[in-house]
Parts: sequence; C-alpha cells; structure tokens
Amino acid sequence: MENLPERPIGVASLDKAAIKWVLRTVIIFIAMATFGFWVFSQNLNFILLLAVSLLIAIPMDPAVTALAVRGWRRGATTGLIMFGILLLIIGFLALFGGILFSQAASLISNLPQIVTNFTAWVNQSFNQQLDPNTIMAQLNVQPSQLAGAAGNFAGGIVGVISGIIGALFQVLTLALFVFYFSADAPRIRRQIGSMMNSNAQRVLDTTWDIAVKKTGGYVISKLLMALASGTAHAIFFFIIGVPYWLPLAIITGVTSQFIPTIGTYLGILIPILFVIFTDPNLALFITIFAALYQQLENYLISPRLSKITMDIHPAIAFGSVIVFANLFGVVGAFVSVPIAAAIVALFDTYRKRYELISKVE
Repeated sequence: MENLPERPIGVASLDKAAIKWVLRTVIIFIAMATFGFWVFSQNLNFILLLAVSLLIAIPMDPAVTALAVRGWRRGATTGLIMFGILLLIIGFLALFGGILFSQAASLISNLPQIVTNFTAWVNQSFNQQLDPNTIMAQLNVQPSQLAGAAGNFAGGIVGVISGIIGALFQVLTLALFVFYFSADAPRIRRQIGSMMNSNAQRVLDTTWDIAVKKTGGYVISKLLMALASGTAHAIFFFIIGVPYWLPLAIITGVTSQFIPTIGTYLGILIPILFVIFTDPNLALFITIFAALYQQLENYLISPRLSKITMDIHPAIAFGSVIVFANLFGVVGAFVSVPIAAAIVALFDTYRKRYELISKVE
C-alpha cells in the first residue's frame, strides 16, 4: 500500500488565526491613530504655545549659557533675562502705548473705507463689478465687527491691561514654559539622551545644536532687522505726516522680516493703501523711502547679521509658511521658517553626497 503524503494539519485554523491577528492589528492601529488625532486636535493651541515658548527660549540660550559658564545658576540667569524683556515691553508701552492703541483704534475703524476706496479703484481701472460689502464680509472687516475691536483698542493702557488680565492664564503658561525650556535645557537634553544608545545620542547632539543655532539665529536676526525697519519707517512716517504712523510702521517692520519673499513688498504695500486714496504724494514718498531703505538693509544691515541668519532657499521658506499657516494659522506661519531651516540643515548634515558626472555638471 502506497504511502500517501501527509496532509498539513491545522492550515485552515492557522489562516483564520492570521486573519484575526491582522484584523485585530488594523483595528488597534486605526483606534490609536484616531485617538491620537483627537488628542492632537484638542490640544492644538497648547502645542502651538509650546512651539512659541521654545522659539522664545532658544534665542536666550547663548546669553544664559555664557553666564552659566561664569558661575551663574541657569534658573537665576533665565529669570533675570525674562525680567529684562518684561521691563523693555513695559517701557515701550509707557512711552508709546497711548499713541499706539489710539492710532490702532482709528486704523481699525477706517478699514472699511480703505476697502471701499480700493474696490472702487479696481472697478474703475479694470472695468470690474466688485462689491465692497462682499469683500468686507469675506475679510471680516465689516463695520459692525470692527466696532468692538476698535473700542478695545480705544481704551488705551486700560484696554491693554484688561486684555492682559483676560489672557493671564495663557501668558503665565507661556512664561512658565519659556523659563523651563531655557533654565532646564541641559537637563532635558540629558534626560532624552539617557533613553538612547550611543549612536542615537550623537544624532541627538547634532540635531540639538543645529536646531538651536538655526532657530536662534533666525529669531535674533529677524527681531533685530524688524526693529531697525520699524524704527526707520516710524520716524519717516511721522516726519511726512502719515496717519497711524506707529502701528503702520510696526506692521511694516514685522511683515517685511517674518514673511519670506513677498514680505518686503507686502509690508510697504499696507501703509501705501492707507494713504494713496487721500494723498497720493505720501504714497510716492513712502515708495521712494522704502526703496532706499531696502538698499541700506541689503548692503549694510543684513551682511552684518549674515553670520547668525539661516541659509534656506526662498521657495522652501515660502512653501513652509503656506503649509504651516494652513495647518496652524498665523502662529504656524511664524514658526514655519525656523523649523524648515532646521530640517534642511539636518538633511544637509546626514545626507550622502556623490561626485557629479560630467554631463550633470
């Protein structure tokens, strides 16, 4: 009698077990991903607050580290620097707070008129039929909506104090994490490294140093350039009699530095729109001054700060702003460029390079 080949035992049961395991794994993965997304969406504001805290703490690190090397405690040094920043803010508000917020109130109140004038110019120049009321509704600059905002600004310092009290929890939370990230940076670094092997620790050290250098250099350089630009434009706007000269100068300085590629043009376009329909000569003067100041910035101010600025392609910078703004709003737009620069720097550090062949050259 011939020996028949033995039939595999339990094949069907093994197949069922494998299918059950795959289904169970997929279900668990989907459940965990859904739960993670829900937790992320519910804590998005807190995550952005952490990102802003980190961006504030990183530029403080060189000063804190320098004093810590000389024997200062990092906690005391961080507290001293934060107190100095607070004094600068209080001093600025004491000197210009009343002017700034009264002008901001008038500027907000006149936004609908600016939109109406601009729409009328577009309709007349390009034979269009745009409705200013529709545009104002889309931009959320309707008079009824702006009345409350203007009223808050019109309160001057009192309005500012009441606003600060209303957001006191967020401000204190921001200050707490700024202090923590700055004062305990070495401890955080050691704790993270203690959970990694030696190779991963070397990667962590490189990543940490690059992130601090890139983001810190970006924030410091942009703040200094925004301060220089805002101050120069404020003085010029005041001399030629531009209405709302202080808030418009601040908008120009911040926009021109923190929005890549188009920020320079957008920053000067905003004050021009506020004066061109009432006094075209002021618009001409602003354009001339902006062109001259841009040359001064390109050839004198920017080269002096080039050692701490980041090297990132304008297309990458602009694309990162769009992506992060879509994901996280205005705050995401501001934190996008330093994050993108750190990622690019890490890619340049660890990527493998090959010698180019003649045809590629």
